[in-house]
Amino acid sequence: MPSTPQIRAQHVSRRTVLKAGATLLLSVTAPLRANAAQILAVRVWPAEDYTRVTLENDTDLKATHFIVKDPERMVVDIEGLELNPTLKSLVAKIQSNDPYIKQVRVGQNRPNVVRLVFDLKEEVTPQVFTLPPAGNYKHRLIFDLYPVRQVDPIAAMIEKGDWSDPAPAPSATPKEQLAELKPDLKAEPREELKNELKTAEAQTKAADKVDKNGKLVRMITIALDPGHGGEDPGASGKNGSREKDIVLAIAKRLKAKLEDLPNMRVMLTRDGDYFVPLGTRVEKARKVQADLFVSIHADAFVQPTARGSSVFVLSEKGASSSAARWLADKENLADTIGGVNVKSHDKQLASVLFDLSTTAQINDSMKLGRSVLGEIGGINRLHKGSVEQAGFAVLKAPDIPSILIETAFISNPEEEAKLLDDGYQNKLADAIVTGIRRYFAKNPPLAKNRLT
Repeated sequence: MPSTPQIRAQHVSRRTVLKAGATLLLSVTAPLRANAAQILAVRVWPAEDYTRVTLENDTDLKATHFIVKDPERMVVDIEGLELNPTLKSLVAKIQSNDPYIKQVRVGQNRPNVVRLVFDLKEEVTPQVFTLPPAGNYKHRLIFDLYPVRQVDPIAAMIEKGDWSDPAPAPSATPKEQLAELKPDLKAEPREELKNELKTAEAQTKAADKVDKNGKLVRMITIALDPGHGGEDPGASGKNGSREKDIVLAIAKRLKAKLEDLPNMRVMLTRDGDYFVPLGTRVEKARKVQADLFVSIHADAFVQPTARGSSVFVLSEKGASSSAARWLADKENLADTIGGVNVKSHDKQLASVLFDLSTTAQINDSMKLGRSVLGEIGGINRLHKGSVEQAGFAVLKAPDIPSILIETAFISNPEEEAKLLDDGYQNKLADAIVTGIRRYFAKNPPLAKNRLT
């Protein structure tokens, strides 16, 4: 019978136990460190409206924040995170001209917790929230720093404006302005605009009398809306151009040209590279009591052969074509890509504005759209020869004629080159100005309840 093996009792020292425990602890904690969240990118978008700081990471992060007074600071603790070079690079991304952030300090507060301390230039109202993956982005942790004292939009528009003397100039009566427009008729692709111009001449005779009697001509306010911005780059071209940059450049040219005209002033929904939610764009236009809303974009399609300019207005009953519906759906994703704080965002705003939109507003928008499209057709091929309609969220101001201009296809290399050309941008801005002037010559703005 085989003998039973003897089990020898060995004395286990305290040091051996500690070594074994340390090895076990490392084997347990090592995977946790390996699975810690990784910061993939950091971005800062300073603007007068608000400053946004974005941390893009490979998983959802949990963060807590609080404000410290005297001096003003915002402290953020982020759990499940280890300090890495990407996160450290945030320090160098704070610009000296940032309206709200003086500097930021980054450090490992305790294991698995990174602390950010934002030294502030003034008191702010912070919003801290996370965004799920969208577009080309992974998970995002967002810090939006809003001023406690919100800037009055009309005051800001007046401060940034460079418009002409609002008093009616004897050399620029409405009839004479119409006369200046007549040579441009050669650029119009449709005969109907010529007939409308004849009607407009008769409508301006009474206005001439009003001007000569010395009555005040009120300012006309136009809201220009450069699409996308900040986290939302919009479409991109083969050569790396970005829609958000091109449309902002065009909007600034257009603003300068409009403000050279008597009685015109312009509000830009964004004047820099930062994100503005679709509903906020509409709110801004309404706060300054805009007479028109013009949203500027550069189209893109999966096939690089697509080309041409388009003008769109709102539709209450559905899109005028499948292409218009597809484009509206794509543009309406801007809030998802750009990043809206759903907890503070008014989810009912878009639906309420849509319900309030009237047939009269859409009819006026169609008139404006036809006028502008006719002028653009003189400098670029039209994707479609008529104004199209779809459910664009940014066009849902119930009391402002609103159009969305797709200036060209940035996805078409030939048209991308045009969009990047200063000369073409100037021609495009001139065409839009002429279209707007035609619209107002035929549809004088009504008196408002206050002069602003």
